[in-house]
Amino acid sequence: MKYDIVIVGAGVVGTSIAYSLIPYDVSVLLLDKNNDVAMGATRANSAIIHAGYDPRPGTLMARLNVEGNRLCEKLCSDLSVPFKRCGSLVLAFSEEEKSTLQELFERGVKNGVPDLRILDAAELRKLEPEIGEEAVAALYAPSAGIVNPWELCLAQAEVFVRNGGIFESNAEVTGIVQEKDTYIIETSKGTFEASIVILACGIQADTVHGLIAKPDFQIVPTRGEYFLLDKSEGGKVSHVIFQCPNELGKGVLVAPTVHGNMICGPTSEVLKEDIEDTATTSAKLAEIKSKAARSVGNISWRDNVRNFSGIRANSTADDFIIREIPGNKGIFEAAGIKSPGLASSPAIGPYMVELLKSNGVVLTEKKVGYDMTRKKIHFRDMSNEERAKLVASDPAYGRIVCRCEGVTEGEIRDALESPIPPCSLDAVKRRAGTGMGRCQGGFCGPRIVEMMIAQSESSACPCGSKKLPPTYLSILQDAEGSNLFFTRQTEVES
Repeated sequence: MKYDIVIVGAGVVGTSIAYSLIPYDVSVLLLDKNNDVAMGATRANSAIIHAGYDPRPGTLMARLNVEGNRLCEKLCSDLSVPFKRCGSLVLAFSEEEKSTLQELFERGVKNGVPDLRILDAAELRKLEPEIGEEAVAALYAPSAGIVNPWELCLAQAEVFVRNGGIFESNAEVTGIVQEKDTYIIETSKGTFEASIVILACGIQADTVHGLIAKPDFQIVPTRGEYFLLDKSEGGKVSHVIFQCPNELGKGVLVAPTVHGNMICGPTSEVLKEDIEDTATTSAKLAEIKSKAARSVGNISWRDNVRNFSGIRANSTADDFIIREIPGNKGIFEAAGIKSPGLASSPAIGPYMVELLKSNGVVLTEKKVGYDMTRKKIHFRDMSNEERAKLVASDPAYGRIVCRCEGVTEGEIRDALESPIPPCSLDAVKRRAGTGMGRCQGGFCGPRIVEMMIAQSESSACPCGSKKLPPTYLSILQDAEGSNLFFTRQTEVES
């Protein structure tokens, strides 16, 4: 089948583009080499919606960061994605760093960041009593926020599919060939045809670009490691707390998460061999502890829930690369989407749509209706009255499966019935939030496996309320070692 548009890459940028194309009467295919959406930088980052004072004025990065920040709250509301506009603080620990705050302030004003202020030590500690003793001033940006990045990505992809879009996983692109007015996209899952190709390939952006033409940029894969601390630590800070940025980036931050935890990190380490190596190291984790302690002095590291790392798609370009590839009409790319890529993503999709139009791509608005919203239940965030009403209408929401995170059977059932069904325990985790607490799925995991089996055997009974047939499971790791898969095995007599 030939599609009007094929998008390569199902991270938060690729899904933003797919989501932004929903109102138009075009056939769109979204491809990803992984088994799910949000499997790259989108699932492992700081989860910050930056205010926009950091990018150099006049850059595409500056424009899209501020616009993406502005769009994010309504987008998350429309998609039932957790978001909080908590504000951020950039700390200065010396008089010299105070001048850096002034530079960031002036840059932010030029970029259009609203309500920026520089706080003295007293004002700072009034906002954040637990700030480290060395801090003497801070840049306050109340428009900054925090979000659940992988749920934002998933939500956009689900709504895209629900409105007729097609998603193909496990489809690594190995070749792109032009034949007259058609592009042939060769993948590990077969061949697809398209009139227009859009590349949103993250850390593989230069590699996939190289299938078409010699790239004029290079991706610099940069690993960042993190601590995720228990909810008992989450209340110690209420803002995203940065230190003054340097040549390595925005530095180690301390921030609350939308789930009520505390996150600390990232480090910055360029990967030269395995560019997808998401290991964590004792040396880098020690570095986080040392640097974070300057921002907030009484962090209880013993309350760490887990460590993780993600790979940022830094590049040799000093701006986002969003364009039609020179000399290759009909092939567009969004490359080098480094920080603030997540914050910019709500604006990147609409920007790409306008870029398509300005380059002669005909996009006619649909005459029939479409729905760009998603309703998702987050049981733990509801009031007692709302919970009682919900449970009365569907008792599955009254049965807690993940006690650490307060996730119900009904929510897991909803995840299993997603327009993009989960194929692993980790995939359920990203959709429902199970296994993210202190026990890391030790208690809820077996029950979720039972529900997955029941879903596979009877679509009429995804919650597993009927008696399950006897079965055995083997839990296998995929090639990347990042997901648990479940395969049915024949029953063995005892």
